[in-house]
Amino acid sequence: MQGAAITAVALALLFAGGAVTVASADRDEAPATPVSASADAGFARDMAVHHQQAVEMSFIVRDRTKDEAVRRLAYDIANTQANQRGMMLGWLDLWGLPKVESGVEPMSWMGMGGSGDTGPLDGALMPGMATKTQIEELRKASGREAEVLYLKLMTEHHRGGVHMAEGCVRKCAVGAERALAQGMVDAQKSEMLLMADMLKERGA
Repeated sequence: MQGAAITAVALALLFAGGAVTVASADRDEAPATPVSASADAGFARDMAVHHQQAVEMSFIVRDRTKDEAVRRLAYDIANTQANQRGMMLGWLDLWGLPKVESGVEPMSWMGMGGSGDTGPLDGALMPGMATKTQIEELRKASGREAEVLYLKLMTEHHRGGVHMAEGCVRKCAVGAERALAQGMVDAQKSEMLLMADMLKERGA
């Protein structure tokens, strides 16, 4: 009986050791929380800023035209990008990372040197972003002029956003973030085609 008890204890310890090994392996396979210098964090920060301007421009044009097609597009873009922005800022909170990191130039997570590579002027921090002057022009425009300006600015904005999102698809480690980025690529490319048609309808 004593020998059987010793054997049982030995087997229990063996199985316990195996369970610890499996649990350790599971932790090793699980993705680590992104660090501040990662592509995941950089994309979340930069795209949150990029999205915020798209939301701003969409609200501006909504009040500067009565055209239902443009107002509907602006509403869709504002709603979608505000929700996506909330998700990205939420991830930064979840990861315990700052939403703004001083001393780090935009797009550095993509291997780009910020202003030296993208050449932002007049407040345009990243590719596709409108300048302060262009935003003011949109605020002052109305009717067809506002519609055309918005569609042109948003087309460029989407082009820059697609470039960034494709970078995350290649570089980000978090699966949910890569999936969101791919969704941005697909949706914004589709909207760019729609906006091209809308510009043609307006003779622009």
